[in-house]
Amino acid sequence: MIRVLLPFHLRTLAGATGEVQVDVVRPATLAAVIAALETKYPMLRGTIRDRETGKRRLLVRFYACEKDFSHEPLETTELPAPVVAGEEPLLVVGAIAGG
Repeated sequence: MIRVLLPFHLRTLAGATGEVQVDVVRPATLAAVIAALETKYPMLRGTIRDRETGKRRLLVRFYACEKDFSHEPLETTELPAPVVAGEEPLLVVGAIAGG
């Protein structure tokens, strides 16, 4: 079970409170976690990654174990062992832009 901490607006859209948990088939990649989130919460499809290209949305960031995974390939980047073991959450963060 992988723990995921979603930003407030995505938790609200999903109807979730606090952390969410998803089952992910190994290898536990970013793409596998996103697919599991989209399966469990279909209303999140297209919010974290583009529906057409499958690429991460520009203002979405991924952090785990104090490391930024935002620019890593979604399909091949395996999550750290503490995240896979459920000891640490994967953080999905909505970046803030503006000036």
